[in-house]
Amino acid sequence: MYDFALFFTSLAATPHRYATYIMALTREQIENIAHLARLQLQQAEVPLYQQSLSRIFELVGELERADTGSIAPMAHPLPGLSQRLRPDAVSETDRHGLYQENAALVAAGLYLVPKVIE
Repeated sequence: MYDFALFFTSLAATPHRYATYIMALTREQIENIAHLARLQLQQAEVPLYQQSLSRIFELVGELERADTGSIAPMAHPLPGLSQRLRPDAVSETDRHGLYQENAALVAAGLYLVPKVIE
């Protein structure tokens, strides 16, 4: 389960998992989130984001407080159905050598490319 209080420690009232969280985000928190997301917010937009994100965190807090201890995890969303599987069999021949004939540089069966990241 995602515990958003780990990332927004100022929102947590207590460290208990099912504790009630304070959901109102401050203007500074919204500006910090916008900075991290590389968003450029106008001053008039901050209250809108403040309200919207606070409501999202309230919903997450409600979901986190739901008692799911007696619920079994689902393997499939539709009971009684299973995933159709195909046999695990080779369906093509190995064309590795043919593909490497077009490569500019090859060594030990590997494609050699210029280094682009230091």
